[in-house]
Amino acid sequence: MMQIKRVDSKAELAKFIDFPHDLYKGDANYVPELHIAQRDLLTPGKHPFYEHSSLQAFLLYDGDKIIGRIAAILNNNYNRFNHCREGFFGFFDVIQDKQAAKLLLDAAEEWLKEKKVTTILGPANPTTNDATGLLIDGFDSPPVAMMTYNKPYYSSLLEELGYSKKTDLLAYDLPTKTVDQRSVKLRESLEQRLQQKGIVIRPINMKNFKHEVDQLLLVYNAAWDKNLGFVPMTEAEFRYLAKDLKMILDKDFCLVAEHEGKMVGFGLAIPDINQLLIKIKKGRLLPTGIFKLLFGKKKIDYVRVLALGVIEPYRKLGIEACFYARIIEKAKEKNIRGGEASWILEDNEMMNKGLEHLNAKVYKRYRVLEKNLS
Repeated sequence: MMQIKRVDSKAELAKFIDFPHDLYKGDANYVPELHIAQRDLLTPGKHPFYEHSSLQAFLLYDGDKIIGRIAAILNNNYNRFNHCREGFFGFFDVIQDKQAAKLLLDAAEEWLKEKKVTTILGPANPTTNDATGLLIDGFDSPPVAMMTYNKPYYSSLLEELGYSKKTDLLAYDLPTKTVDQRSVKLRESLEQRLQQKGIVIRPINMKNFKHEVDQLLLVYNAAWDKNLGFVPMTEAEFRYLAKDLKMILDKDFCLVAEHEGKMVGFGLAIPDINQLLIKIKKGRLLPTGIFKLLFGKKKIDYVRVLALGVIEPYRKLGIEACFYARIIEKAKEKNIRGGEASWILEDNEMMNKGLEHLNAKVYKRYRVLEKNLS
């Protein structure tokens, strides 16, 4: 008999984190999340998300066997910023069974209804600043760093249970060999023109990391604020993310644009750490996983362009093109075979056209779904 249970203990949380390892056993493209990182992300007091919002995780059992999981998420900052009363579901994994999926979604919906939520969106793990979207196209390769992966049958299960498309998120593949070279060739003249306007592009200063992060946060919250689903990051959330990313950051792939000393844009590509995580059994760093991370970093040959944005008055001056050109140049120098630019909203015309001009191709598509609860 199927039964829903709330996750309210450390032991249950460990089962919640570990369930996907069994569900995706034998799937060559499944990448286990680092257990310690997931534990902290899902624990109030460990992650700054819980300073303003809340989450309830659920497990679905069939007898003694776990067959599904889900989290219901109330992001108060998202609702304040977007002037709405919406909730999210995330960390959704389930066997191929409609009744099992319904029990999980019902549990998340009921929890959110109690909090007067009118619409449920997802998946988001747990916010749109984290891994977001349901993979609907591009199951033939593993996800890159901080991107989602799921079973192909999830989309039909969700649609059968009343969920419909809100928007699609695109992931572009940029192979170093076939990327259009015009932007690279034009970079120096573009940067000279920018310098005449007092705009300089430079790598991040790792020796003054704290100050750089302060400026990056201001740009992030200003440059992305018009994007669908955006929620500003708090200083604590941004610092938490920056601390994690600092461990894998390559300063040549973290670029900032400044106008007379004020940061007005940044571009960030990170090594595809998933090339290493895919080899770490059940996401455990001990006893051997830590060595795979430490000694494997130099072998990573792919990056993810995680963020690339410029605040409103400085757009269309060529700053974005310079970011891409510099990243491409450095990728070639370091024998990086290519990169993924993700995720890009399907209606973000400027970013999509810019990537198409670089000969980038959409090779994965993710979907944010919604359902009315009122």
